[in-house]
Amino acid sequence: MIIVDTALEKREAEGRPIKVGMIGAGFQGSGIALKILTATPGMRLCAVANRNIEPARRVYADAGVEPVSCDDQQALEAAIAAGQPAVTTDAIALARAEGLDAIIEVTGSLEYAAAAVLAAIEAGKHVVQMNAELDGTVGPILKHKADQRGVVYTFSDGDQPGVEMNLYRFVKGLGVTPVLCGNIKGLHDPYRNPTTQKAFAEKWGQKAAMVASFADGTKISFEQAIVANGTGMKVARRGMLGPDFSGGNPGAPLVPLEETVAAFAEHLDRGGPPIVDYVVGARPGPGVFVLGTIDNPRQQHYLNLYKLGTGPYYCFYTPYHLCHFEVPTSVARAVLFQDAVLAPKAGPEVGVIAVAKKDLVPGDVIEEFGGYEAYGVADNIEAIREESLIPIGLALGCVVRRPVAKDTPLTFDDLIIPEGRIIDALYAEQERVFAPQAVA
Repeated sequence: MIIVDTALEKREAEGRPIKVGMIGAGFQGSGIALKILTATPGMRLCAVANRNIEPARRVYADAGVEPVSCDDQQALEAAIAAGQPAVTTDAIALARAEGLDAIIEVTGSLEYAAAAVLAAIEAGKHVVQMNAELDGTVGPILKHKADQRGVVYTFSDGDQPGVEMNLYRFVKGLGVTPVLCGNIKGLHDPYRNPTTQKAFAEKWGQKAAMVASFADGTKISFEQAIVANGTGMKVARRGMLGPDFSGGNPGAPLVPLEETVAAFAEHLDRGGPPIVDYVVGARPGPGVFVLGTIDNPRQQHYLNLYKLGTGPYYCFYTPYHLCHFEVPTSVARAVLFQDAVLAPKAGPEVGVIAVAKKDLVPGDVIEEFGGYEAYGVADNIEAIREESLIPIGLALGCVVRRPVAKDTPLTFDDLIIPEGRIIDALYAEQERVFAPQAVA
C-alpha cells in the first residue's frame, strides 16, 4: 500500500521503528527476514524463534548480521532492549517478550503455531501470519480472541489470499459488487504426494510434502477458505468448481483469464451467494482475480470504454503474488493503521475437510498436509457440521479407526484423535462461539 512506505519512513526518521519478532525460519521465513533486514526502513527484526536454532541464525547471517542466542524470555527481553538481534528455540518466550510490537508466524505447523499465536495475542501483540492451514482451521476463534485483547490478527499480503482481499476491497471501492474471488493454478491433481513432487521440491529448496499440498488441492482449498471467511462468501459446491483449461496437461498453452469467466456464469446467473473458486490453466498465473457486477448503465458504459468489456461479469486481476516481499507491509498496516489484510469477519463460512487419498485401513496415520493419506477439500460450514466431517487440520496425527474408501470424506468417527491438543480445544471453542444454537 502506498501510504505505508511514507509512514515507515517517518518512523525511521523519528527513531521509532516497529519492532518485530518472527516464529519460523524456513523457506518463507528466511525471505521475510531478508526483506526486513535489508529493505524495510522503519522496522526492525528483533528476534527469530525456530525449533532448530541454526536456521534462525542463517536468516540473520544472510543479511550479514550476527545474532545472540537466548534461552529464555528474560534474555530475549534484554537483547531486544539493547537492540541486539536474537535467536531462540523458545517460540512462546518470543511471543510473550516485552518490547515487540508484532509477531510474524510463518511455520506452516498447527499445534506449535497455535500455541505461539495464542501466547502473542494474550501478551497484547499484533499477529501477522502466512499460515493458511492454521487460519483455515481455527482462524475465527483466534480473531475473536484478538478482538477481545484489542490487537490485530491477520493473514499477510503477498500470498494469494491477501492479494485477493486487496483486490476485493479495490473492486468494492469502485462501486462494483464482487461476486467471485478467484485463484489461478497451474496444476490440480488430488493424488500427488511427496514422492511425485520430490524433484520439483529439491529444485526450489522446499519440502516435498508442502509442494504436494499445492498440487493436490489442499493449499488452494485453505487459501480460498480463508478468503471466504474474510468476505462472507461460500463455495458453489464441495471442492469448488475449479474449471480446468489445461486438459490435464500442465504444459498446455494457457487460456486468457477473461475467456474462463463463462465457466462460472451458470452458477452466478442463478443468483446464489458470492463464491470463492479457482481456475486451472489460465493466464496470468499465478495471479488472482475478482469477478464483479454493476447495475448502473452509465457505469457499465465507462467500464466498456476502459476495456473491461460489456459485462455482466467484469474481470479484475492481479497478475502475480510476491509472498514474503509484502509481509513487512502487512505488519505496518496492523501496527500503524490497525488494518488487517485478511481476517475472518465472524464465524467460519467455509472449512477444509479431509478426503481419503487412497483406501485407508485401520492403523493408518494421517501424517501431513500433502502426504500419502489425505487431501483437503473446501466445503461450506453447514455441510461440514451436518455430516460431522473432520477438518484436515484436525485429522493430522490421527489414527484411522475403520476402513475408508479412496475419495471419501473423513468424519470424526473415522479417526482416533490424540488427547490434549490445543488445536482441538480451539476448534471446539470456535464451534461453541459461532455454531448456530439448536432450536428447542
